[in-house]
Amino acid sequence: MGERGWPEVGELVVATVRRITRYGAYVLLDEYGREGLLHNSEISSTWFRNIREFVREGQKVILKVLRVDPGKGHVDLSLRRVSGPERREKLLYWKRSKKAEGLLRSASEKLGVPLGEIQARAGALIEKEFGLYEGLERAAREGAGVLLGLGVPKEMATTLAEVAREKIRRPAVEVKGTLELQCPRPNGVVLIREALTSAKGVKRPQDSQVDVYVVAAPKYRIEVRAENYREAEQVLKESTEAALRSITEAGGQGTFQREK
Repeated sequence: MGERGWPEVGELVVATVRRITRYGAYVLLDEYGREGLLHNSEISSTWFRNIREFVREGQKVILKVLRVDPGKGHVDLSLRRVSGPERREKLLYWKRSKKAEGLLRSASEKLGVPLGEIQARAGALIEKEFGLYEGLERAAREGAGVLLGLGVPKEMATTLAEVAREKIRRPAVEVKGTLELQCPRPNGVVLIREALTSAKGVKRPQDSQVDVYVVAAPKYRIEVRAENYREAEQVLKESTEAALRSITEAGGQGTFQREK
């Protein structure tokens, strides 16, 4: 996938560890098809004896881009500067992106239409409006009408909805509520966004999902889907507490109203 060019400084990337040397690890950036270096100094904030305590050949890791030099073909990366929530969020995003690509490929095969055409006439529209995986998941729940409303051709929309319904495993239960977040500081919008990111980034069971939507600022709907109500309620509790804690520490205020 080298056609995507080069990653940006500060970006989180998915990488596969290729080889380990005495001074660090060389990795393949999965989303770019390029090699990067994870130097020993960027492995951990604490002293360690063996780099393999943290990374091993063949392992998938989430890294932060520190420096990019296209002229020399160098990408310098960090493991120690990636937080736990950032790691979970990026890995989930990457897994969903791969799943969504597979769904488009399945639709392409069913329709006998080139994958590039599916991506151009459907994928791009879905990505712009919802995010590709989120849009296909929504089509699995609500049907082809969601995609038709975006301008996706009828046959493509119908097939994509069918494929999504077949292959996206949907959690059994859903709980939700409304967060109301306000922050009077000049960068209040950024701080509210960070609070919502905190809500989505809490540690949770693998098959659960947290979605946050803008209702009308300062109100934001938070929806949690999980395999059972006990898990869903626990994730909802931790997500809302994370958001409220984040906005309070930033000098703002917030409330949460659970929906029946």
